[in-house]
Amino acid sequence: MMNIHDAWDKALRETDIIRSRVQSLQTFKETHVPYVLLSASSINPGDTVVRQGEVVVDRPSLILPPNIPQLEGFSPEGLDPSHEESMVNFLLVRGVSVPSLKYDNKTHSLDVFEGGLPAAIRHHGDLLQRQENTAVGLLAGPEDVWPFSLLIFICSQIAKNSATDIRRLLDEYHRRSS
Repeated sequence: MMNIHDAWDKALRETDIIRSRVQSLQTFKETHVPYVLLSASSINPGDTVVRQGEVVVDRPSLILPPNIPQLEGFSPEGLDPSHEESMVNFLLVRGVSVPSLKYDNKTHSLDVFEGGLPAAIRHHGDLLQRQENTAVGLLAGPEDVWPFSLLIFICSQIAKNSATDIRRLLDEYHRRSS
């Protein structure tokens, strides 16, 4: 089994955000961030594991409460539930700070796409395009480190949203000051 350091490095190298969300995250309330995470199958070579779910991000703004990040639902299958706490500690030691908020992953379905990763990316990308779905993110990452790939995706969405958060915070401040 891979140690947490190697898993993080692998996720950083091999995670690819194919399609970001177009919709902004909510500044002052929780946001449901649906995703499709594709991984080359380690059990059936030539097939792709399709993990669909959503991460509920509690107030993904620049307002930072004093507590440390809370990760729920980010532990790979078959690992000790304390893995999520280890993941937070691992990230903090490396200077990787995510806003001190609550992230709750809910995997809704786990399926197999009969075809390789490039075909699965095309299929799901085309499907989201046809549906004109701007809420769902599409990413690809290694099957064995999918929680890190998902966390990288969520953090990229928060970083992308920071300018909007600052504007909303200033607007709210000016509204209250007037």
